Amino acid sequence: MRIRFSAAVVAAAQVLIVGTAQAQIREVAVTGGRVSGAVANGIAAFKGIPFAAPPLGALRWKAPQPVKEWTGVKAASSFAPGCIQDPTLAKLFGAPDVVSEDCLYLNVWTPAASPSERLPVMVWIYGGAFTSGMTSIPAYDGVPLAEKGVVLVSLSYRLGVFGFLAHPDLSKESGKGSGNYGLQDQIAALRWVKENITRFGGDLNRVTIFGESAGGISVSMLAASPAAKKLFHRAISESGGSFGPARTANEGGTTVPSLKVAETTGQAFLTRQGVVDITAARALSVEKMKAAPGGGLQGQFWPVFDGDVLPKGQYELYQAKRFNDTPILIGTNSDEGITFVPGATQPAAFEAAIRAGYGAKAETILAAYPHGTVAEASQSSRNIFRDATFAWHTWAWALLQSKHGDGKAYVYYFDHRTPQSPNGAGHAAEIPYVFRTLGRFSGPAGLVAPPRPEDHAMSDLMSSYFVNFAKTGDPNGPGLPPWPAFTESSQTAMHFDAKPGARPAPNMTQIKAMDDYFAWRREEAKGTK
Repeated sequence: MRIRFSAAVVAAAQVLIVGTAQAQIREVAVTGGRVSGAVANGIAAFKGIPFAAPPLGALRWKAPQPVKEWTGVKAASSFAPGCIQDPTLAKLFGAPDVVSEDCLYLNVWTPAASPSERLPVMVWIYGGAFTSGMTSIPAYDGVPLAEKGVVLVSLSYRLGVFGFLAHPDLSKESGKGSGNYGLQDQIAALRWVKENITRFGGDLNRVTIFGESAGGISVSMLAASPAAKKLFHRAISESGGSFGPARTANEGGTTVPSLKVAETTGQAFLTRQGVVDITAARALSVEKMKAAPGGGLQGQFWPVFDGDVLPKGQYELYQAKRFNDTPILIGTNSDEGITFVPGATQPAAFEAAIRAGYGAKAETILAAYPHGTVAEASQSSRNIFRDATFAWHTWAWALLQSKHGDGKAYVYYFDHRTPQSPNGAGHAAEIPYVFRTLGRFSGPAGLVAPPRPEDHAMSDLMSSYFVNFAKTGDPNGPGLPPWPAFTESSQTAMHFDAKPGARPAPNMTQIKAMDDYFAWRREEAKGTK
């Protein structure tokens, strides 16, 4: 018997099929209660999900505590306030200037039609020198990357004095050192991801952490922290890494203080606040703390070698094979220093600065960085900042991973030039290319021009590599220039420039000089223990 379907029945069936295919995850039960998101163009966005209790009052300067449960369905439709900071920089990048101590929230964007899809997960950690940064910056919008088949998460963490104050009383209180509350926030958010991400269609066995600047430094710290073990499976760092020894004074290229140094800084801060103990400090208003000199808004506070979250120098941990071994994709930009050292430098001033910061290896550094003229000294000032702060750490990380780990290391060098940045790519310039948010990144010159066709092509290339890496641990894929892994014998980087391709790692004369310097600093540090 022949069955005849009317046009209306066929049309209704087609609507049903299409509707099913486009079904989205709109409401999810997570730790603490239920949340509802907003769906647009096939992507469900959940913003402002709490992953820990508000760190207020007695919880100020404590490890993040379990999230408080709520009743009903929480509308996760808008970003939570940023953590306490001077919002000037965030506003420069287009974020709202709303900040609060109650700031431990994260956001999820998912293209999954159901929780069973098991898509790779990418967890973004913002930069900002550990004193600023927000998930609400438009360039961090998760939609464009989610459209490429990943679940995108962005997390917040405490900043400045609120995130990184060390003090003897706090160390005694915890029994595990102090000063790394911002890093503990990141770890708590990753635990939340492990417990909840499958409900958003994510694969809890394919979690990639990625970040830029302080976010990239955070990624490297998480890669070395025993507290982050088994919370992620791949790591991407953009202009990050932290492989120098502890900072005890103003040594060139060192940023992470020892616990003793950090506690001394914390004691001095509380003295300036006019309080004698942590109980009194926890009662201080945010306004009073922000108004005080050194209120954590000028880069005075930083992650600490506390003996717990960061047991010791990462270089030594990698040599001892005491790290979280995963594939890594890491890199730097060609003109990072222009963002931090924009003016002219006189040759004599350049020499004086190097001799003051680089000790017995000053002559080695001076020989590697031309400085006979103002033009040379100015460029070398920028390049030394790039190499001492970002590039050497990236190179050392890749070398240590390739020598001591099973996970492969993939290194890049971002040198994409625009009419606004003809001499190279400045710090953070790669972010909108990775996120596919070109045209939404306001900020310093070099980042704000309308995107050209070649910019869109670079964005497609970079985002494809990054998403491939999140999916498989290998950035390579059909139609992409081959990207070989970095090894000790073949130190290759993917150059993202006018002719993208794998070539020898750049600036090796300077990197080798910097490596000689950091080796000396490590030996010097041994003598102070």
